[in-house]
Amino acid sequence: MDDNELYPIGDVARRTGLNVSAIRYYSDAEIVAPTRVTDAGHRLYDIRAIARLELIRTLRDLDAGLDDIRRLLDGETSLHDLLAAHLEIVERQERGLRARRAVLRTLVKQGGTADQAALMRKLVSMPDEERERLIDDFWNEVGEGLDVPAGFVERLRTMRPRLPEDPTLTQLEAWIELADLVQGEEFRNAVRSYLQDTYSTFPGRDMAATPVQDFIYGTGTAIMEEIMAEYRSGLPADSPRAQELVVRMADAAAGVAGRQATAESRERLATAYLMAEQFQREEREETTRYDATHGRYLSLVAVINETPPDTGEEFAGVSAWMAAALRASVRPDG
Repeated sequence: MDDNELYPIGDVARRTGLNVSAIRYYSDAEIVAPTRVTDAGHRLYDIRAIARLELIRTLRDLDAGLDDIRRLLDGETSLHDLLAAHLEIVERQERGLRARRAVLRTLVKQGGTADQAALMRKLVSMPDEERERLIDDFWNEVGEGLDVPAGFVERLRTMRPRLPEDPTLTQLEAWIELADLVQGEEFRNAVRSYLQDTYSTFPGRDMAATPVQDFIYGTGTAIMEEIMAEYRSGLPADSPRAQELVVRMADAAAGVAGRQATAESRERLATAYLMAEQFQREEREETTRYDATHGRYLSLVAVINETPPDTGEEFAGVSAWMAAALRASVRPDG
């Protein structure tokens, strides 16, 4: 294109992809005036005007408003600022559409009613404070008067959903299901009953005791990560490395209780892990109950938080592995 050449409106329309009426509109609205108007009233445009019209078409394709475009062309804002502001709008719209899609998909699956649709829409647009209050209300009712070790319910309460600012469709669907469940009296009673039956008597009560929980989720986390890595690698339980790890773990566990680890205490710990493995295996026989209650809560939280869910099968396997390593460490040749 020649810098000095002027082009009739038909040529401009073909070059920009705008129709003639749109070019006339931008001229009449004083957004992009023609470079010259002939005596016969024909509008002519140079390449600079055509470039502005091409920019307008691009921005309009992105749904930018005419007022914002006018401000850009008048030098009142920069292209970067205009695009950044519009990107924020588009992202907000995208989040809204994603939320609607999650609601619609859930309603289609459940064959929901208009009342359910309104409730689900409220759930996905719920502010963080309300989400926190919903979960707190759930645990307040589930934990009230529950006969489990002190502090155990507070530990369970920390396992809660954290819906990100820009959630995926999967996270939204998980949150809708979880929020609906925790508000239901039937689900609350089922979780409460499961926790009462599981952790009010031996061996679950011992596993829920504060020193054990503090070790599992606090002081013992680092060494347990090493143990899990070696277990997953297929390291034999009676290998020197496995024995070294479980001895360190036993020393750390004894330290929590203010005691010194001994061969006898390691033997007792091995027995405890075998009992835990047996407990987990017996619990899996009631998988349906767990999956429908506390297990369902935890699995949905894991989806929302994008964290791997706990697997009972792996817990049972590593418990047996640690018991074998501990017993190998107390043998005369260990």
